[in-house]
Amino acid sequence: MGTAHWHDIADLRAAARRRLPRGLFDYVDRGCDAEAGLGRNRAAFDAITFAPAVLRDVADRSLDITLLGRAAALPMAIAPMSPAGLLWFEGERELALAAARAGIPYTLPTESMTPLADIAAVGGRVWFQLYVWTDKTESWRLVDRASKAGCDTLVLTVDTPVPPHRAFNQRSGFGTPFRPGPSNIADMLLHPSWLFGVMGRYLMSSGLPRLQNHPGNPRRSVLSSTPPGTRMNASVTWEDVGTLRRIWPGALLIKGILTPRDAVRAIDHGADGVVVSNHGARNLDAAVPPILALPAIAAAISGRATILLDSGVRHGSDIAKALALGANAVLIGRAALFGLAAGGGNGVSRALDLLRLEFDTTLAMLGCRSPGDLNADLIWRTHQRV
Repeated sequence: MGTAHWHDIADLRAAARRRLPRGLFDYVDRGCDAEAGLGRNRAAFDAITFAPAVLRDVADRSLDITLLGRAAALPMAIAPMSPAGLLWFEGERELALAAARAGIPYTLPTESMTPLADIAAVGGRVWFQLYVWTDKTESWRLVDRASKAGCDTLVLTVDTPVPPHRAFNQRSGFGTPFRPGPSNIADMLLHPSWLFGVMGRYLMSSGLPRLQNHPGNPRRSVLSSTPPGTRMNASVTWEDVGTLRRIWPGALLIKGILTPRDAVRAIDHGADGVVVSNHGARNLDAAVPPILALPAIAAAISGRATILLDSGVRHGSDIAKALALGANAVLIGRAALFGLAAGGGNGVSRALDLLRLEFDTTLAMLGCRSPGDLNADLIWRTHQRV
C-alpha cells in the first residue's frame, strides 16, 4: 500500500496506533503525570492566529534556509527520539535516510539502538543528542565518538535531571528497561505485523535490540537495567556546558530552555543556539508551552545565536508560527515517529512531505515567499486594527 492515503499527521497517528502494541504507542504518544501539558502545548499553538498580507507576488517561493552554517531544504530537523528502533526494524536508520532525502538534519539520541557509525554512513547531515551520565568520563568519550563519526552538531538535553514519572509506562511495562509480562505479551501478540516485522527481524538477525552507543561490549539490551555509570546525572551544571564547549569542535545546542535567563546563559557559555522545548510535555507536566516562551527568549538572544522550537509541531502552520515568533527552525518529534510506525522510512517521508506542503501553503497564504519573510507583524493581536 502506498502513502498517498495519509493526508495529514493525524492520519499517520491513527495508522501508528493500529499497528503498534498499545503500551508502545502510549510510550510515544502520551505525556507524564496528569498529562495536562499535552493539551496546553496544542492549545497554545491553536490560540495563535495570523493576519495575512494579500495581493503579494508569491508565485516563486523557496523553503530552504541556512541552519547552523549549512543549507537545509526546510526550516526543520528531526528531533532525538529513543524508541524509534522499537517502532520499526532499524527505525533510527530509516529516520536518518528520510531526513537525508528531505535535505534536513537527523538527531541521533544517546539512547539509540543503531551505532553512530551506521547512521553516519547514511550520508545525510547527522546531529547527536547527549544525556550526561553519572560517569561523566564515559559521556565525554561518547562525545568524542560522535565527533569522529562525523556528527556536526551536539544537542545537549538539560531538562531531564531525573527520570520522569509516567504511570502508564509502569503499568504497561513499556518503559526503560522493558518489563515483559502477561498483559504486554498479549498486547504484542495482538499486533503480529509489529511483532514479526520488528522484534522477529531483530531476533533473526542481531538478537534483542540493544542500546548501541552505551559503553560496554555487548551493549545493554532493552531488557537490562541501567548500569550505575550510565544513569542520568542530576548534578550537571553550566560548568559542564563549558567543558563540552572545550571538547566539542562542532556546533553546540542546549535543548530544554524555557526562560530568557537560561537562554542567555547558554550563549554566554559558548552554545551556538538553544532549543526552546518542554520535552513534548513528557517530563514536567506543568511546564510552560514552548511557543509561549519563545518570544521573550528570541528578544533576549536578539540574533546572537540560533533558536529552534520543539514540542507539539503537528502542522505546517505551527512551523510558520514558530518562525514568525523568533525561531530559526523547528524540531519534528512525534509527527516523524507516527510516520515511522505507520510505514517505516516511507511513512517518515510522507510525514515530512505533508509538513512541507502545509508550510509552503501557509507561506503563500500569508503573502510570504520564503521563511525569512515571516515575522511578528503577521501574528494577529487582539488590540490591533487591520
